[in-house]
Amino acid sequence: MKLHPLVIAGSLSLAAIVVTVQAWAHGDVTPQAVDTSSLPQLGEGWLPENPYRTNEAAVKIGTSAFNQNCARCHGLEAISGGIAPDLRKLDNDCASLKDAAKKAACVKENDDYFLNTVRHGRSRNGAVYMPPFEGVFTQEAMWAIKAYLETRREKPL
Repeated sequence: MKLHPLVIAGSLSLAAIVVTVQAWAHGDVTPQAVDTSSLPQLGEGWLPENPYRTNEAAVKIGTSAFNQNCARCHGLEAISGGIAPDLRKLDNDCASLKDAAKKAACVKENDDYFLNTVRHGRSRNGAVYMPPFEGVFTQEAMWAIKAYLETRREKPL
Protein backbone atom coordinates (compact mmCIF):
# COMPACT_ATOMS: atom_id res chain seq x y z
CA MET A 1 0.00 0.00 0.00
CA LYS A 2 1.46 3.33 -1.06
CA LEU A 3 0.71 6.38 1.13
CA HIS A 4 0.10 9.79 -0.34
CA PRO A 5 2.86 12.34 0.48
CA LEU A 6 0.33 14.57 2.32
CA VAL A 7 -0.65 11.67 4.61
CA ILE A 8 3.02 11.09 5.45
CA ALA A 9 3.60 14.82 6.08
CA GLY A 10 0.50 15.03 8.26
CA SER A 11 1.61 12.00 10.30
CA LEU A 12 5.04 13.51 10.84
CA SER A 13 3.49 16.83 11.92
CA LEU A 14 1.25 15.03 14.41
CA ALA A 15 4.24 13.13 15.80
CA ALA A 16 6.13 16.42 16.26
CA ILE A 17 3.16 17.92 18.13
CA VAL A 18 2.92 14.90 20.44
CA VAL A 19 6.65 15.10 21.26
CA THR A 20 6.37 18.85 21.92
CA VAL A 21 3.37 18.40 24.22
CA GLN A 22 5.21 15.64 26.12
CA ALA A 23 8.18 17.97 26.58
CA TRP A 24 5.86 20.56 28.13
CA ALA A 25 4.29 18.00 30.48
CA HIS A 26 6.49 19.03 33.40
CA GLY A 27 5.78 22.73 32.93
CA ASP A 28 8.18 25.53 33.74
CA VAL A 29 11.21 23.98 35.41
CA THR A 30 12.58 27.33 36.56
CA PRO A 31 12.36 27.33 40.37
CA GLN A 32 9.54 29.54 41.60
CA ALA A 33 10.14 32.00 44.44
CA VAL A 34 8.94 31.04 47.91
CA ASP A 35 7.78 33.91 50.12
CA THR A 36 8.68 33.02 53.71
CA SER A 37 8.55 36.57 55.09
CA SER A 38 5.68 35.66 57.46
CA LEU A 39 7.70 32.88 59.11
CA PRO A 40 10.23 33.28 61.93
CA GLN A 41 13.57 33.88 60.20
CA LEU A 42 16.21 31.26 61.00
CA GLY A 43 19.47 33.13 60.51
CA GLU A 44 22.60 32.22 58.60
CA GLY A 45 23.47 28.85 60.14
CA TRP A 46 21.72 25.74 58.83
CA LEU A 47 19.60 24.16 61.54
CA PRO A 48 19.91 20.39 62.07
CA GLU A 49 16.17 19.82 62.64
CA ASN A 50 12.96 21.22 61.23
CA PRO A 51 12.01 24.23 63.36
CA TYR A 52 8.63 24.55 61.60
CA ARG A 53 7.32 21.08 62.46
CA THR A 54 3.52 21.46 62.98
CA ASN A 55 3.68 25.22 62.24
CA GLU A 56 0.45 25.78 60.25
CA ALA A 57 1.77 28.89 58.45
CA ALA A 58 4.89 26.97 57.40
CA VAL A 59 2.78 24.03 56.21
CA LYS A 60 0.70 26.38 54.05
CA ILE A 61 3.81 28.00 52.54
CA GLY A 62 5.44 24.59 52.13
CA THR A 63 2.37 23.23 50.34
CA SER A 64 2.50 26.01 47.77
CA ALA A 65 6.28 25.76 47.41
CA PHE A 66 6.10 21.99 46.92
CA ASN A 67 3.34 22.25 44.33
CA GLN A 68 5.23 24.90 42.37
CA ASN A 69 8.71 23.41 42.58
CA CYS A 70 8.70 19.74 43.56
CA ALA A 71 5.45 18.17 42.34
CA ARG A 72 6.60 17.99 38.72
CA CYS A 73 8.96 15.17 39.75
CA HIS A 74 7.70 13.99 43.15
CA GLY A 75 3.99 14.10 42.24
CA LEU A 76 0.97 16.12 43.32
CA GLU A 77 0.39 15.89 47.06
CA ALA A 78 3.80 14.12 47.23
CA ILE A 79 2.35 10.98 45.60
CA SER A 80 5.06 9.99 43.14
CA GLY A 81 4.18 8.73 39.72
CA GLY A 82 7.52 6.96 39.51
CA ILE A 83 9.81 9.73 38.24
CA ALA A 84 11.27 10.47 41.69
CA PRO A 85 10.88 9.05 45.21
CA ASP A 86 7.49 9.17 46.92
CA LEU A 87 8.18 11.66 49.70
CA ARG A 88 5.28 10.46 51.85
CA LYS A 89 7.56 7.55 52.74
CA LEU A 90 10.49 9.72 53.80
CA ASP A 91 10.09 9.13 57.55
CA ASN A 92 8.54 5.63 57.40
CA ASP A 93 11.44 4.01 59.25
CA CYS A 94 10.76 6.21 62.26
CA ALA A 95 7.04 5.46 62.54
CA SER A 96 7.40 1.96 63.95
CA LEU A 97 9.98 2.85 66.62
CA LYS A 98 8.57 2.53 70.15
CA ASP A 99 11.46 4.12 72.03
CA ALA A 100 10.95 7.90 72.10
CA ALA A 101 14.69 8.69 72.03
CA LYS A 102 15.27 6.40 69.07
CA LYS A 103 12.28 7.87 67.26
CA ALA A 104 13.54 11.42 67.85
CA ALA A 105 17.01 10.45 66.60
CA CYS A 106 15.46 8.85 63.52
CA VAL A 107 13.41 11.98 62.75
CA LYS A 108 16.53 14.14 63.20
CA GLU A 109 18.46 11.87 60.83
CA ASN A 110 15.66 12.15 58.25
CA ASP A 111 15.66 15.94 58.62
CA ASP A 112 19.39 15.92 57.95
CA TYR A 113 18.97 13.65 54.91
CA PHE A 114 16.18 15.85 53.53
CA LEU A 115 18.07 19.11 54.02
CA ASN A 116 21.30 17.69 52.58
CA THR A 117 19.45 16.37 49.52
CA VAL A 118 17.58 19.60 48.84
CA ARG A 119 20.65 21.74 49.39
CA HIS A 120 23.13 19.69 47.38
CA GLY A 121 20.96 17.61 45.04
CA ARG A 122 21.54 14.00 44.04
CA SER A 123 23.59 12.63 41.18
CA ARG A 124 24.94 9.24 40.20
CA ASN A 125 27.55 8.42 37.58
CA GLY A 126 27.53 12.04 36.45
CA ALA A 127 23.75 12.14 35.90
CA VAL A 128 21.79 14.66 37.96
CA TYR A 129 18.71 13.08 39.49
CA MET A 130 17.80 16.10 41.58
CA PRO A 131 19.34 19.55 41.15
CA PRO A 132 20.77 21.40 44.15
CA PHE A 133 18.54 24.14 45.55
CA GLU A 134 20.99 25.86 47.91
CA GLY A 135 21.19 29.47 46.79
CA VAL A 136 17.79 29.11 45.11
CA PHE A 137 15.66 28.41 48.20
CA THR A 138 16.25 29.80 51.64
CA GLN A 139 16.55 27.59 54.68
CA GLU A 140 13.07 28.79 55.64
CA ALA A 141 11.64 27.60 52.31
CA MET A 142 13.30 24.18 52.58
CA TRP A 143 12.03 23.61 56.13
CA ALA A 144 8.54 24.83 55.15
CA ILE A 145 8.47 22.20 52.40
CA LYS A 146 9.55 19.56 54.93
CA ALA A 147 6.79 20.74 57.30
CA TYR A 148 4.29 20.17 54.48
CA LEU A 149 5.73 16.74 53.69
CA GLU A 150 5.33 15.76 57.34
CA THR A 151 1.57 16.26 56.92
CA ARG A 152 1.65 13.85 53.98
CA ARG A 153 3.43 10.97 55.74
CA GLU A 154 2.34 7.50 54.70
CA LYS A 155 2.82 6.28 58.29
CA PRO A 156 2.14 9.08 60.80
CA LEU A 157 4.55 9.38 63.70
